[in-house]
Order: sequence, then structure tokens, then C-alpha cells
Amino acid sequence: MALKVMIHGASGHIGQILLDRISHTDDFELAAAVAHHAEEDILSSLSDYQGPADVLIDFSNHAATRDIMEYCTFRKIPAVIATTGQTEEELALIAEASKTIPVFRSANMSVGIALLQKLVKEAAKVFPDADVEILEAHHNRKLDAPSGTALMLADAVKEVRSDAEYVEGRSGHHARQPQEIGISALRMGNVVGEHEVFLNTGTQMITLRHSAFDRALFADGALEAAKFLAGKPAGLYNMQDMIG
Repeated sequence: MALKVMIHGASGHIGQILLDRISHTDDFELAAAVAHHAEEDILSSLSDYQGPADVLIDFSNHAATRDIMEYCTFRKIPAVIATTGQTEEELALIAEASKTIPVFRSANMSVGIALLQKLVKEAAKVFPDADVEILEAHHNRKLDAPSGTALMLADAVKEVRSDAEYVEGRSGHHARQPQEIGISALRMGNVVGEHEVFLNTGTQMITLRHSAFDRALFADGALEAAKFLAGKPAGLYNMQDMIG
């Protein structure tokens, strides 16, 4: 039976890809499309739809977090949160909602990035004293820097280095400290997404890299996450849970 999917942020680039993907598969069925600015066949508010839905996928803006969590919790609809830049308050709202419904949250819906995250964690275990630096690049319209994905990769290192400290955009005149994880961001042109993690021991360097060529991969990952949530109990899930 096809999963009935609500898309929040349907007028955006990824939202449009999701609509196209859903229209060309038997695995999913569009329950409703919602965007801040209503268009033909797109609702302007979540409350405008009270029909059946198996999952909601959000590719809008983190500012909509409260409305989405309240709507999904009240209607017992699992949620896939694919936005980034959440405040501490918004993250707390997601965590609270996950006590009632299954919530899948990832700063990057790419399965390839999930694999990179796993490899970064393993590399940090093998080379516990290596200097770690993260470089990310995105298109010149991206608002948040560093990217949620870069922070996610830094978090993977911090899981095995509890004393790690993030240094965003190096500047000034002082020596690098061993516990630092440097995170640098580039914004230029139409770059879909580039992430590199460098681990330098002084005698060798390991470089782990992921390049995204088409934003469709984020839509595909979100649909896989929607499938993953089907039948899951309440809880907060991520890409690592999905890829095992």
C-alpha cells in the first residue's frame, strides 16, 4: 500500500522534486502539499488539511518547527525533518514531540553523507590525536554557515573525543589547540554541497570527501526516511539508524 505523504515546503526546489518523485511511483501517494505562499494545488497552512496522512516531510525553514511539531503531535503523524539551523528551543520542541510520535531528523538527507559520518567517526577512533579540520562549500544562497552537515560531521568526531571544541572560521593570532575541530565554510555559485574532513597526524593525512551533484538525492533520501519511519514507535531517529 502506498504511503500517504504530506510535503511541507512544497514550493521550494526540493519540494518540487518530491512532488515529481511521488507522481512517478506506486510506493507513495501525495496526501497534501503545503507552502507558506499558496499556489495552485498547494495549501498555505498545515491546518488546511485534515485528511489521512502516513508521514509529513518538511523541507521548508526551521522557523516552522513549532507549527509542524504541534500539528504532527496532535494528529499523530510521523515527521521527517530535513531543515537545518534550528535553535536550541526548536531542537527541544523536536525532542519533546518524539516522545509522542516517530520523528526523523537529519541535517542532510543524503545516504552518502550518512556513510561519510560513519567513516569520520571510525577514523577519529583510529587516529585519536590527529588534527581534524572540516571544509564545506555550498551555493551562494544558503543562509546558515557552517552547514548543519558540517556540524553533524564534527559531532561524529566529538562522539569519540568528549573534550572536542569547535572553531568556526579560523582567525586571529594564536596556536591551534589539540582539542580543536576547525570548521570552515565557503559560499559560491551554484555548489550543491561539498564536504571534506581532514585528519592529519603529522606524518600522514586522511581525507574523507562527499560531493553532491544533484539536489534530487536529498528528496530521495527523505522518501527513504519516510519508508523507514513506517510502523516505528515514538522516538527520535536519524540517518545512522536507517543505514545501520
